[in-house]
Amino acid sequence: MSGNQGQRVKKLLGLDGNTQRGNGTAEQKANHIVSAVDDNGFCIGQVRVNEKSNEITAIPDLLDELNVKGYIITIDAMGTQTAIAAKIIKKRADYVLALKGNQGTLHEDVKRYFDDPELLSKCAYTRTIEKARSSIELREYWQTEDIARLTQKKEWSGFKSIAMTKNTITRNSKTTTEIRYFISSLPLDVKEIARAIRGHWKIESFHWHLDVTFREDENRTLEKDAAYNLNIIRKMAINVLKFIDMGIKKLSLKNKRYMISMNSWLYLERVLEI
Repeated sequence: MSGNQGQRVKKLLGLDGNTQRGNGTAEQKANHIVSAVDDNGFCIGQVRVNEKSNEITAIPDLLDELNVKGYIITIDAMGTQTAIAAKIIKKRADYVLALKGNQGTLHEDVKRYFDDPELLSKCAYTRTIEKARSSIELREYWQTEDIARLTQKKEWSGFKSIAMTKNTITRNSKTTTEIRYFISSLPLDVKEIARAIRGHWKIESFHWHLDVTFREDENRTLEKDAAYNLNIIRKMAINVLKFIDMGIKKLSLKNKRYMISMNSWLYLERVLEI
């Protein structure tokens, strides 16, 4: 939540691509679909990537179909492009974009900044600790508006801050660490950018349900339009399963599917009410 008292909490919208692996053969590329999932875990839009193109051209098309005014858009490194940042700002939204080697100098400049202990000590900082069964996950976040030294800052529309996350997971006495870097149009508010970065897992979770709960990759529908339509139906089903109240707390989507299949008439009225 933003540290500014009385300010409306901005909604989050994660954009990410997923491939229908069962749709691909030696003769044709599998459907690759870019989806938009909000902070409630619902898919609210998608576009299919042209076979001769990639996510970089599909993301602006998806943004054109959505009203994202006031949202914070989160995208993995593939979508960290100047044209996409400009599109988001034009749509009157904010962005948090992941950095990797595909952005070369910018990635190295941001990494070098946070590698400096003196500069790091001046950054805004927050952290969270999550415990789950045999693991403990420490998530640390740093943010700064000190971007004057970044050589590419003028190329990015709305660019205001950079951020770093360090995730330290301890499981069964073994510790692993992951460090990630981001650029953002958000002003200094480390808890807000931490919420946005953490919130991106919603779209990753959505794709996990496609792959695991609905076993999409095992479906061998080769006709591309038919496979795409089935993807839409699965996503509608996930949205319904997330929303429907089965009367049992913390029930997995897989178990919800099972309960509905065993007595569909009992739950049909609830589904129609949605």
